[in-house]
Amino acid sequence: MSDLDGVLTFAYRGCLFGVPDGLAAPKKGSLFFCRNVAVVRGERVLEIGGGLGLAAVLMARAGARVVVTDVVPEAVEAIRANARRNGVAVDARLGDCYAPVRGERFDLICTNPPQMPTPPGRERADATALADNGGIDGWMLLERIIAGAPEHLAPGGRLLFTIFGFLGRRAAFARLEALGLTPSIVAAETQSFPRIGYERLEHIRSVDAEGTLAGVAVPSTVERLVIEGRAR
Repeated sequence: MSDLDGVLTFAYRGCLFGVPDGLAAPKKGSLFFCRNVAVVRGERVLEIGGGLGLAAVLMARAGARVVVTDVVPEAVEAIRANARRNGVAVDARLGDCYAPVRGERFDLICTNPPQMPTPPGRERADATALADNGGIDGWMLLERIIAGAPEHLAPGGRLLFTIFGFLGRRAAFARLEALGLTPSIVAAETQSFPRIGYERLEHIRSVDAEGTLAGVAVPSTVERLVIEGRAR
């Protein structure tokens, strides 16, 4: 991190990203996501929830034609500014999930979505909270992204997303298989347990259907996964 002309900046993989006030700096999950999104030059890519545009800029540098959607106006402006800052073309659109790309298809749809289980009454609308809050069970946005993927994937295209281990890899596979997508695990990593997770630990345990936190009084780590669903 550094401060350049009054703007907080983040340097990553040869790129420089501005971090405007009100938007969160990249976290471990974002960097894990960026390390495991591979693109082919010329393929058409959709990222849902682009944040600062880290993944979008890196995919554009690798030769992909990138469209990004985000519900936060400040994020869309940051993505556009960071694309210009790094000399790449990224089509950033304001809107919810697939709404800005209705009728379009992509070779890759990818997302590192908000997925922290959120107890009832704890939802907030600010951009920082929106980057974490995943609804009661953590699947609120991700479930919508998975459900909408088949009508936006090109033949043989793939959906790529991250999840915390306590959301459940079996649950993720089942959702993909129900839509005719072939699931696989692209990457797995052990990360430190998120600070916000300690504030919600009792609630997270209540929705941890696969028992990933069973027998652990106070978890110090969590598994993070990148999962792919490929269209047949």
